[in-house]
Amino acid sequence: MLKVNTIKNFTIKGEYITLGQFLKEEAIISSGGQAKWYLRDNPVLLNGEKENRRGKKLRSGDKVEVAGNTYEFR
Repeated sequence: MLKVNTIKNFTIKGEYITLGQFLKEEAIISSGGQAKWYLRDNPVLLNGEKENRRGKKLRSGDKVEVAGNTYEFR
């Protein structure tokens, strides 16, 4: 069976959101402290390249692929 990648829009409140904050806000992790471990064990792509820094700033125009979904930041 094919895995379908869903595209979702994510609106940033302010200039940016960190990758760790985003993972928590989307309920991919339950606490900010889990971000380090989640990023170590799970592939996350930022604009097509692997990203594992929880403090990485995500801005409007970025695309993140995580947990079978693609998020477009606005």
